[in-house]
Amino acid sequence: MEGTSGIGFWEGLEMADKSATLAINSVNSPVSDWIWQFFSDKEVWYPLYLGFVIYIFMKMGWRKALVVTLACVLTIVACDQFSNFCKEFFARLRPCVDPYMLENGLHMLEGAGNQYGFYSAHAANAMGFAFSSLVGLKADSARSHKVWPWFICIWAFLVGISRIFVGKHFLGDVIVGLMVGALFGWLLASAGCWVIRRFSLK
Repeated sequence: MEGTSGIGFWEGLEMADKSATLAINSVNSPVSDWIWQFFSDKEVWYPLYLGFVIYIFMKMGWRKALVVTLACVLTIVACDQFSNFCKEFFARLRPCVDPYMLENGLHMLEGAGNQYGFYSAHAANAMGFAFSSLVGLKADSARSHKVWPWFICIWAFLVGISRIFVGKHFLGDVIVGLMVGALFGWLLASAGCWVIRRFSLK
């Protein structure tokens, strides 16, 4: 009985995830398609990363800025590599190659790529950068950064859900990706702040 109920629970959870993904993905138009493809394009956001790095080097001093930059880079690497491991380990098909999703009208804006998609590296990388940058900025105690937290967290969320609209990830892939990114970002940036305090970097 326990085994049957366990299977039923996970199957039900998966079907709920597929239904929610199809519901979100079905909300589309030529304009929204362009918006989601824009948010989903990693290369579009390179200037954002570069702008943040330039800003902290100008405002925090090169030693602090270097530590914060390394924390952000390590966060993205950790999110990305752990995502690769999870995709191969769980082997969950992307919506764009899942027969059920295709039969039920999935709206696709990108090709399949790697067939496995759990969890979303896009979502993890974006939220990882958001959290590592937020925690890293705390090392700049001389300034208040009131706008950045709202901007970067909303940006990361939009990058994450864009992967649903382009047909590359399930809602569950994105939620887990955002959570993993937040965890890695917080841990690695907190370690960076500890280094800054421990060695009294200026």
